[in-house]
Amino acid sequence: MIRRLWLIGCGNMAGAMLARWLASGALTPEEVVVVNRRDRALPPGVAQVRDVPPGPLPDAVMLGMKPQQLDEAAAAHAARLAGVGCLISILAGVEEAALAQRFAGGAIVRAMPNLPVAIGQGVVALHSDSAADPVRADVAQLMAPLGLVEWIGPVQFDLVTALAGSGPAFLYRYVDAMSRAGAALGLPADQAARLALATVAGAASLAAAAEEEPAALAERVASPGGSTRKGLDVLDADDALVRLITDTLAAATARNAELAAAAR
Repeated sequence: MIRRLWLIGCGNMAGAMLARWLASGALTPEEVVVVNRRDRALPPGVAQVRDVPPGPLPDAVMLGMKPQQLDEAAAAHAARLAGVGCLISILAGVEEAALAQRFAGGAIVRAMPNLPVAIGQGVVALHSDSAADPVRADVAQLMAPLGLVEWIGPVQFDLVTALAGSGPAFLYRYVDAMSRAGAALGLPADQAARLALATVAGAASLAAAAEEEPAALAERVASPGGSTRKGLDVLDADDALVRLITDTLAAATARNAELAAAAR
């Protein structure tokens, strides 16, 4: 079980994970140390230091800085972290082999969370070639309070990073587009924003609870010859929406591959 955790860097995503772990009781502030280059706002009771503390190593260390800061973090902390039983990385695009070149220890687990982990409704994709079953179980247990946890193959990891990791940003763009479209067609902007957000939130909750697939739910809303059908005709023409989202995920996946190449 992972109870003592050190975080090397604590940006927006790592901070969201930490907040949820503490709120759920998976960790306590006394069991967490954050190593930051400069102070950030952290939950009360969490120690914030500039360098890895002396003494015994924790159960796990999580790399929570930006991928571009990998070499800097390794130069500063790798020697002290040598021998840690589990290294968890949330660095987009940085492969396990690249991490193993810089950090000597036990198992390495890549994790890709998305921002709704902050409220326990996120997605965490996991991958490891080096973790034995007990370590995999411990990491999955640590991630469980954050939302849906899925183990992913190495070939698909960058794609899952684009779909689930970046996906909330794409959905927020959609909500914003719905709001702006409503305003452009005559609704007060603030009202359009409220309606768009409530519509997406309610529809997502219903889809999560329904037995039907989302495509079938869309058909339930769209009666033949009705207004919804006319709107769907625009999205469905030449698979316009599917092609747009496919191109979006492909661009994000390609960028992950570029980050991986830069870290090798």
